Amino acid sequence: MLIPLSGLLTALFVGVLSSTIVSNALPRILGELGGSQAQYTWVVTASLLAMTASTPIWGKLADLFSKKLLVQISILIFIVGSVLCGFSTSTSELIGYRVLQGLGMGGLTALAQVVIAAIIPPRERGRYSGYLGAIMSVAIVGGPLLGGVIVDSALGWRWCFFVAVPLAAISLVVLQRTLSVPTIKREVHIDYLGALLIAGGVSAVLLWTSLGGKNFPWVSWTSLAVLGAGIVALALAVLTESRVREPIIPLFLFRQRTVVLAIVAGLFVGVAMFGSTVFLSQYFQLSRGATATQAGLMTLPMIAGMLIASTVAGQLITRYGRWKRYLVLGAVSLTAGLTLTALFLSAEVPYWQLAIFMALVGIGIGMTQQNLVLAVQNTVSMRDMGSASSTVAFFRSLGGSAGVAGLGAVLAGSVAGSVNSGLAALGIPAGSTSVSGGTIPNLATLPDPVRQIVTEAYGAATAHVFAFAAPLAALALIAILFMRETPLRTTIDIEPDGPVDESAASLPLPRTGRHELVSSDAEPAPALAGSTGGGRHRV
Repeated sequence: MLIPLSGLLTALFVGVLSSTIVSNALPRILGELGGSQAQYTWVVTASLLAMTASTPIWGKLADLFSKKLLVQISILIFIVGSVLCGFSTSTSELIGYRVLQGLGMGGLTALAQVVIAAIIPPRERGRYSGYLGAIMSVAIVGGPLLGGVIVDSALGWRWCFFVAVPLAAISLVVLQRTLSVPTIKREVHIDYLGALLIAGGVSAVLLWTSLGGKNFPWVSWTSLAVLGAGIVALALAVLTESRVREPIIPLFLFRQRTVVLAIVAGLFVGVAMFGSTVFLSQYFQLSRGATATQAGLMTLPMIAGMLIASTVAGQLITRYGRWKRYLVLGAVSLTAGLTLTALFLSAEVPYWQLAIFMALVGIGIGMTQQNLVLAVQNTVSMRDMGSASSTVAFFRSLGGSAGVAGLGAVLAGSVAGSVNSGLAALGIPAGSTSVSGGTIPNLATLPDPVRQIVTEAYGAATAHVFAFAAPLAALALIAILFMRETPLRTTIDIEPDGPVDESAASLPLPRTGRHELVSSDAEPAPALAGSTGGGRHRV
């Protein structure tokens, strides 16, 4: 099964990798282009925003059209965006092309989970979800490491974008040759208005989060207009979704306890997942004076924690049929790691302590991010699998986008205040230097007293970022504790007699027999052995 999925996993890897590969490169990129702290955040946020807004749309399309074709289209969009990013000549261009890249990333993020759900029963899916989570985890945290190596080499920062192109092209070929996915034929009704309202509403809210406090005061008519427009658009989206035949996000999903709690938990896990990785890279370079490569290597404990936790938890879920205990353990680890980082992070904290904190964060993310999707997939029918899976991924991405934007605003404000106070103590007027103006500094060019002020400011500001993220992880833990564990079914689709009973006790189930991969994207799946009641079931 891993052979036909290899192309899909490769595409997902390079897509997620591109969301963080620029983290260690950004100080160098924006230093050369004269970018600001606000632009630093936007180069990351632009792709996350596009990925977030497009994820539910990709998921709904997967319920209506060929999943394989949609994956290939998303890879092509990603390739075009990556090439354009590599040829950018200004920060504004780079931000614009990152949006295109993010649209492709949204497709890959949503469709990878949908494809796996279409060909593997939930009981066996835990193992593959572990592989998926491990790949995403390594890509998220390994991106900064690879980006640092590229920036410090003779290749230059543009190869942070070019490096993904050949891997994505290879995955496209592998998918065409090996992957077959069943498509349930049904009458197509696309909710264009709902898609527009969801994308516009989410974008407006994220713009408000990103620009508030910098481009306009939080309490101002501009702030009210941007936030109000987003809320109105989302309210109209809910009204539209309740009336159309094929809603982008089916509202009946929110009547299911597991789905709602998984969405809440995923939202807050997204904040920790993206926020911690993006700002840790900046901390290592600007507070501890590390090179881009060194900053990437310093995050290895988090990578190891994510990789091991995701893989091991996936194997155990498949073996014993239980998933909630791993979600709880992961949320506890994530909350503890973020809290300890917030309490002890500074420019002088010993690295071995940070390594422990990062490992705890990594373990938490590895155990939660994909298993939340698995819990939801176990409660919905194949007809709505794309919408349900992408909805959880959507809110996780929303948390990541809002987290990077909002936590970036916290960091920028904290750094500016600390730097200006420190410069004033030295008798240097606020605003008289580029450092006090919010530009990403080059530590090597700063006088020793100013350099010390900057490093301490970034250390304290990054601690503030984690102080905001830790309570959100605690809320994710509370949501997970209230989730009701249900047996992982052994069939791809829900049995015809009705939906999964969420009040059922979670008992270990017998191991399923082997299931076959369908041979055609347009043909129905063959009957699967192992369905409850001894019958056979068709997708």
